[in-house]
Amino acid sequence: MDRDELRPTVIRFTAKVKADELRFDEAPESSVVFTGDAADESTSGSDRTNLPDKVEENVTYRDVQVHYTIDVKLRPMDDR
Repeated sequence: MDRDELRPTVIRFTAKVKADELRFDEAPESSVVFTGDAADESTSGSDRTNLPDKVEENVTYRDVQVHYTIDVKLRPMDDR
């Protein structure tokens, strides 16, 4: 087994939001960039209910839930 596969997640950020209604006048652009000592295996993503990955402007979404997770792994010390 590769040494990197043994490294646990160092940072895990999770957030869960709910909304009865959600509307965007302007569709947002968002991104996550891992910098510094973050390993290539670092990930982010969301599970959504009643909300598409790419939202449309001036559309009302109802009974929305978003569960978002960011997992950051660090590179081994000798790779820094």
